[in-house]
Amino acid sequence: MLVLVAVLPGALISTYFFGLGILINVATCALSAIFFESIALALQRKKLTALTDGTAVIAGVLLGLALPPDINLMLPVIGTGFAILFGKHVYGGLGHNLFNPAMVGYAVMIVSFPLAMSNWPVLFDSTVDGVTGATPLDMMKFRGATTIDEIWTTANGFSSLSSTPWQWINIGYLAGGVILIFYKCCNWQAPLAMLLALIVASSVFYDSGSSESLGSPMFHLFSGGTMLVAFFVVTDPVTSPNSSVGLYIFGAGVGLITFIIRSYGAYPDGFAFAILLMNSLAPIIDHVRLRWLK
Repeated sequence: MLVLVAVLPGALISTYFFGLGILINVATCALSAIFFESIALALQRKKLTALTDGTAVIAGVLLGLALPPDINLMLPVIGTGFAILFGKHVYGGLGHNLFNPAMVGYAVMIVSFPLAMSNWPVLFDSTVDGVTGATPLDMMKFRGATTIDEIWTTANGFSSLSSTPWQWINIGYLAGGVILIFYKCCNWQAPLAMLLALIVASSVFYDSGSSESLGSPMFHLFSGGTMLVAFFVVTDPVTSPNSSVGLYIFGAGVGLITFIIRSYGAYPDGFAFAILLMNSLAPIIDHVRLRWLK
């Protein structure tokens, strides 16, 4: 499937920087998704040929790519179980789910296992092997009185944000997203609106890097799971509105809520919660639009 091909650049770059644990997580989640999908289909007395639609595997892959490489493998299995059973089949299966399954699984995991979900390897540390530490979003949120320049000159030896692996990972997912849009496999309105909302919100509250700054537009665009979510999650046709106007509203809402959670919430990255909140509003957005057209 083209979605799995398009996600490869970001996945391979992430594997290059963080190791084979990324691919192990992806494989674990994908296989778990097939397992739980099979159970759900059997309980509903549906044919297992429904597995061939690939949606369960895609949900597993997206969830696996969002997880730290050294996480206990039982946790991805648990998260995938919630994604498939409670994010998809509790609503009746493919085409009926209100919430994005991968984000359901991720939200359950980050709420239930916050420490395990925040431990990413410290890269390019020549003195210690296998150390875990904070991501750029963690460092931004919990930096105290430290300025942005001080964060990036002391974190892992990097002199600027542009040197961090997270930028290259996001560029990889951006390239994959362009492929999907080029082949018309996803809409472009929601990703555009989401990224523009992040740019506008971060520009308004950016003050050139003081200890009170909420981060520059470039920081928000190329940190965390921004591009992965923009092109592989926000574009889910089942859990997003059905109109172009609705997609703009949906994407902008995801971007704005994400910025608010990143800046003021309890979690460094807020994409999962932003997606789930906007998923719940998608039917209302469609309903209001239809009333306007009458």
